[in-house]
Amino acid sequence: MESYIQDKPRTESRPEHREGYVARSIEQQTAKLPSDIFLWAAFGAIAGSLTLRAMGRGTQANWIGEWAPTILILGLYNKMVKLQGSDGR
Repeated sequence: MESYIQDKPRTESRPEHREGYVARSIEQQTAKLPSDIFLWAAFGAIAGSLTLRAMGRGTQANWIGEWAPTILILGLYNKMVKLQGSDGR
């Protein structure tokens, strides 16, 4: 019977699973940004959307309001890269 438990967990990523040059470059630059920027940008998109809605510009309000989830997901990705590194280091 084979053992399904490995003796030692893998700590290095495989060469075929490493990030490409462009992804590494983007991650190095965005890792310099504080995580708060993404949160405030999402709040800004929400506030802009509410303002446009109050002005009667519903279509534009919806378009700006759709930015908030995307900005928050980018912030989450940024945080994960900061904590884990681009290659899971």
